[in-house]
Amino acid sequence: MKFFTFFVFLIALISGILFVKQDKAEYQTLRGYIFGTYYVVKVRTSEPIKDFAEMVDAEFDKVNAHLSVFEKSSELNQLNLAKAFQKQKVSAELYLLLQASQQVYKQSNGMFDPTVGPLIELWGFGVNKEHKMPDDKQIQKTLAFVGLDKIELLPNQEVMKMQPNLRLNLSAIAKGYAVDMVAKSLLDKGYKDFLVDIGGEIYAVGARNEKEQGWNVGIAVPSEKEYENSFAVTISNMAVATSGNYRNFYYIDGKKYAHTINPKTGYPTSHNLLSVSVFAQNCMMADAYATALMSMGEKEGLIFAEKYAIPVIMFIGDNPQTAEIIYSTTAKSLVEK
Repeated sequence: MKFFTFFVFLIALISGILFVKQDKAEYQTLRGYIFGTYYVVKVRTSEPIKDFAEMVDAEFDKVNAHLSVFEKSSELNQLNLAKAFQKQKVSAELYLLLQASQQVYKQSNGMFDPTVGPLIELWGFGVNKEHKMPDDKQIQKTLAFVGLDKIELLPNQEVMKMQPNLRLNLSAIAKGYAVDMVAKSLLDKGYKDFLVDIGGEIYAVGARNEKEQGWNVGIAVPSEKEYENSFAVTISNMAVATSGNYRNFYYIDGKKYAHTINPKTGYPTSHNLLSVSVFAQNCMMADAYATALMSMGEKEGLIFAEKYAIPVIMFIGDNPQTAEIIYSTTAKSLVEK
């Protein structure tokens, strides 16, 4: 579950725009609700942005059309319905996300896997909310059609599934991609100081004012009851994504089962990593790496972060208020700036 909050916002009944306002004559701010969460786009400019809402909405519409698992007619769902060994031409957007997903899948030795959805459903963390522990036979049967290695990316933007029941869900990377696309639109229009936040997936460009060197981004305490920032990190021309394992869980016979499923074993992960914040040059990769690290846990995750020089901040322990905070080497440099 991704989290991060620094604004109070009004939820709309439909995806899209809520309102645009001018903030102290220094910023243009757009707030709304999309992908099941809030979004905030804040641009440092005193001049009204022409077609601000329409521009942002257009990027969201593209993401939904290509990548949504909730839109029946989306390109991703059409791929999910394709037969095994049937070559299917896909858009540049979908092909890019599949390439990025395969990269992180291989780097993480399969711990980031966008085909893990059937296991999440089996454990009652998806649309099915029945909190009933599946037996090993059900898990092994489901594992037979889980694995990103069961899909092949071919030249000319063609994709082929090797397993007919394989289903892709790119939610763990698509929201970060949407952040990047909104940021790109603003850069294309010539804006140099802005922040894009979709449910805690953030990209910051430039600085929030002339005195600062960037934008302050809060690193939240992984508490299941309330939102509270532990500290802030100043970032510029950088993205951050946070993943946690402390709100979506249930107990059976006194044992806690959290929603992060190990795609290799088919069972919920068992470790003390409460949350992880990942910094990267784009939000798409920060999003994917955050999910991968939550699947790995603190020990493997830190080794992974050091190997690939990824700035990572981890909260480790049983109690969010007393959790130990661990920084990868590159994250220490970032925090100490």
